[in-house]
Amino acid sequence: MFKKMFAASVLLIIITAIFAVQAVEKDEVESHPVNQTGLAIGLKAPDFELKNLQGETVKLSDFKGKKVMLNFWATWCPPCKAEMPEIQKFYTQKGDAVAILAVNIDPQSDVVGFADKMRVNFPILLDVDEKASNDYQIITIPTTFFIDEKGIIRNKYLSAMSLELMNQYIEEM
Repeated sequence: MFKKMFAASVLLIIITAIFAVQAVEKDEVESHPVNQTGLAIGLKAPDFELKNLQGETVKLSDFKGKKVMLNFWATWCPPCKAEMPEIQKFYTQKGDAVAILAVNIDPQSDVVGFADKMRVNFPILLDVDEKASNDYQIITIPTTFFIDEKGIIRNKYLSAMSLELMNQYIEEM
């Protein structure tokens, strides 16, 4: 009888330990969603060449020496739509101090009409061939990268951003 009670106790301890380890691992993964997709923080940001809404060519390398907020988004994405007014406020607030580049991944849509309807005038770039999206390994949108003056990714955020977060990430660089 004692052997059965001892074996049952040991088994219960092992099962409890397994669940505890799984819970800790799950918490670690969920508390760092920023690092799950896209290019890693600390890497050099890949250069790209895209057209803006006016048909002009824009390259990321044109902004070397400047902090850049690089946002990937789509017209059909509710969180993207929700953060557009916040990006506009950030753009108005920062002026030329920070380059804001909003890369649209669904250029077959009426992006100009969308921008007019949302009343935004920050730079919107069209990723027609999906090269920039692929280079940045975009899986989730919106995804925003914060790139320092040397072209290094210093932070990234998955999901809609608030004005406070934008300011925080820029100030941390």
